[in-house]
Amino acid sequence: MKLTITTGTEKEFFERGKELARKLDRGERVESECVISFEDPSELLELVTTARMNLFRAVKEEPGSIAEIARRLHRDRSAVKRDIDKLTEAGLFSVEEKPFSGHGRMKVISAAADTFRLMAQVG
Repeated sequence: MKLTITTGTEKEFFERGKELARKLDRGERVESECVISFEDPSELLELVTTARMNLFRAVKEEPGSIAEIARRLHRDRSAVKRDIDKLTEAGLFSVEEKPFSGHGRMKVISAAADTFRLMAQVG
C-alpha cells in the first residue's frame, strides 16, 4: 500500500475524491493508497518528528513489541509508546495482539506501509 502524508485544503481533499470516483467510473485500475491530509502544515510537522521517523524505520525493518522496539532504539519505553500511539492513530502503524508463550498476549507493532511519501506546501 502507498501512504501519502500531505497538506491541503478541504477543497483539494474533495477534488482527490472526485478524481478517484471518475477513474472508477471509467473502469480504470486504481492503486491502493491511503492519504493523510492536514490543513495546517504545523500539525503535519508535529506528527513527523525525527524521533518518529527513526521509529517508523525501525518498525518497518523489524516489527516487535513496544519494549523490544524501545530497547533497539535506546529510548524510554513510555516515550516510544506515546510515539507509537500517535503514529498508529495517523495510520502509519498497525497493532496486532498475538499469544506470548506462557505469558498471555503481546502487542506487535508493524508498519502499515512499506514507505510513505511526505508532501508539504506552505503558502
